Formats: sequence, structure tokens, C-alpha cells
Amino acid sequence: MNSNSNGVEILSIGTELLLGNICNTNAQWISEKLSQLGLNHFRQTTVGDNLDRIIKVIQETSKRSNLLITTGGLGPTPDDLTTEAIAKSFNVSLFERPQLWDEIKQKLSNSKLNENSSSLRKQCFFPKNAQIINNPRGTAPGMIWEPIQGFTILTFPGVPSEMKSMWEETAFEFIKTKFSDSYSFFSKTLKFSGIGESNVAEKIDDLLNLKNPTVAPYANLGEVKIRITARAKNALEAKNIIKPVKEKLEKKFSKFIFGEDHDTLAKVLIKELAKRNETIVFAESCTGGLLSSAVTSISGSSLVFKGSIVSYSNELKNSLLNISEEKLAKYGAVSKEVCESMAINIKDKLGADWAIAISGIAGPRGGSQDKPVGLVYISISGPNNQITNIKQIFNSTLNRIEIQTLSVNVSLNSIRLILLSNSK
Repeated sequence: MNSNSNGVEILSIGTELLLGNICNTNAQWISEKLSQLGLNHFRQTTVGDNLDRIIKVIQETSKRSNLLITTGGLGPTPDDLTTEAIAKSFNVSLFERPQLWDEIKQKLSNSKLNENSSSLRKQCFFPKNAQIINNPRGTAPGMIWEPIQGFTILTFPGVPSEMKSMWEETAFEFIKTKFSDSYSFFSKTLKFSGIGESNVAEKIDDLLNLKNPTVAPYANLGEVKIRITARAKNALEAKNIIKPVKEKLEKKFSKFIFGEDHDTLAKVLIKELAKRNETIVFAESCTGGLLSSAVTSISGSSLVFKGSIVSYSNELKNSLLNISEEKLAKYGAVSKEVCESMAINIKDKLGADWAIAISGIAGPRGGSQDKPVGLVYISISGPNNQITNIKQIFNSTLNRIEIQTLSVNVSLNSIRLILLSNSK
């Protein structure tokens, strides 16, 4: 397929997708595979288990695209309508493939066959000249069919493990041979913290109009990503296309970029502390262990993370972290003074090089005029008793989990910057 072709579309079939009962991971996975093959993928459609609507989408797609990949609706139940809908879209009949029935019988025990033999047999019917895609993980095969010149359909079951094994065994090579022009898409993602998406976009206006590589910013909660995508014949060629843009971004945003691709702030912190042979502990209040969870989810965290105390109540702040009742009464649990003491005391108590303490009001209740919902104090205690105090007031429209997550992000990014400035 050349770069001027009409491209590929994905059609996901299943009412459960429309109801939100399950997440459409198949479309995401197929999209990544199409990118690796360098194919133009312009549209995804999701439709319920309704024959007329499936037919309409297939007929519309056949007029504008070269390749349609469907997932779902290949099973034995009455609401599995994909193959029937495809045949009716082009006014052709379905014919039984006896060898498929033999294969299904081999895959299943007699008890299952006796219960469902008539419905399972439905999976053996295909248009006369369709090529069958073997299903090594299940009973529902797919097909490769060109009902009209210049338009091909590939069908897959909705079960992700079955779809993936069928793709790898049959579909990948077919699509690569028939539709790929030997170019592929390669991406490198840079990850930013401590800066907003609009701020990043303003500063890279000149890069956003590039054609190869393309540059696209997008944001998650507390994190901005810039994806640089090159169209190239191999990884080395792509790396050379991406390199000057990547270097330009790294120069412009040196302090804000914390990693690439699958890096997280927690992963970067663990790597840096391990390199320095230093340890860290946490004292958490409003985040309730979320900071500890972020760090311990990373393999190798035991090299640097010694433990934490989640001191939610004032009683535990007093008994476990030695915060005096007088200080708690005078400043309140959510205060710079108490948070700083939490960081200093946990570092001493657990014997670490670094400590982070977090105390705040995650809401939706508990705020006041002086201390609104979204107010969070973070204290970082380091070697030689160096102290860094951070006061954040997150937008009160954020929900509780979002405020907790952002508190963790700010904590991790703050210590990253401290370590960066004290790099050994």
C-alpha cells in the first residue's frame, strides 16, 4: 500500500463495548501493530450487536478504505453476527467448511459438543472464496476476504488472547506483504513534569508543523508527553530522523524532562538513589500510602526504599512520628511546621538518607477559608539535614484521588530536581 492509499479502518463489534462493560483494548493493540507496519489508519468504529448497523458500517467503509479489520461477533451465540453481516453487505451466501467442523470437534470435549453442536457449527460458514484465519487459542476462526476489488476484510474474535495469536500467526505477514510499503512508524516519547501542556505547546510551535518526524504533545494527570514519530524503513533510520528534534527538546526543557517512553517519576527516583547508594523513607498523611505504592510498584525499589509510616490521625503523628501535641494544636496537622517535623523525624526514626512527608486536605470535605481543599504541604529532608518545604494549592474542582495523585507526582518531581542539583 502506498502512502496515498485510503488506509485502514478498525471495526469493533459488541454491545458490551458500547455499554462500557469492557474496555476496547483490541483496537488499541491493533492500532499499535498497524503503526509498526507503517499503515495509514484513519478511523475506528464501534457498533453493537445489530445486523443492520454492522452492514451499514461495512458498506460505508468499503467505499473509502482499502482494508477493514474487525474484532468481535465471531462466536456461536445468536448475537454473534459479524460473518453474516459481512456476507449480506455484498449479497453473497455463506458455505460450510467441513474441515473447520472437524477441527472444532478435535478442540472440544464430547460434553461441550453435545451441548452446543448446532450453535458451534455456525462458526464454520464463510463466503466461498474467503481465506480462513486459523484460531489456535479458540473455536472461532476468522477470515481474509476481498469482496470487491481494492477492499479486503480481516475478521478476528473479540477475545484478546485469540485475536493476538491469530494476528501473529497469519494476519501480520498477510498485511505486511499485501499492504505495507516497507516503511514503518517509530516513536520516541519524552515525559515532562512540573509544566503544563499548553505551556509546552507554545514553546514548540515550530516543531508541531513538521511532517517527518511529527511532534505531538498530550497530557495525563500531572504529566505531559511529547511523542516524536518518524516514518522510516528501519529503526536506525528512524533514530536519525528523531535525534535532532529530541535534542532540541532536551535543550529547551532540560529540567522538565524526567524520562522517556515507559519511564515514571518513581522509576527515575529509584534509579538515581541506587546510583548514589542512598535510601529513602516516607511519612504520609493525606496520600494514605499512595507514594509508597508508586515506589514499591517498581522492580528494584527494595534497594533504596526502606519503608514508610502512614500517620493519618493526630494520635499516630504524635505516637509514631513524635510530633508534639502542642505543635499539632498550634499549627494543625496540615501545616509547614508539622510536615517538616514529619520528614525530619521519619528520617531519624527509620535511618535513611532521604525522607518525604506529605500532609494535606484531599477533600471533598475538611477544607476551611484558611486551609482550603487542595492545600498540600510536602517536606523533603536530606543528608546534612537539608530541608525543602513545598506548599501546593491544587484546584478544588479536582477530586480526592486526583489531589492525592498530584501530591505524589509533585513529591517525586521535587526530589528529582533536588537530586539533579546535587548530582554526584
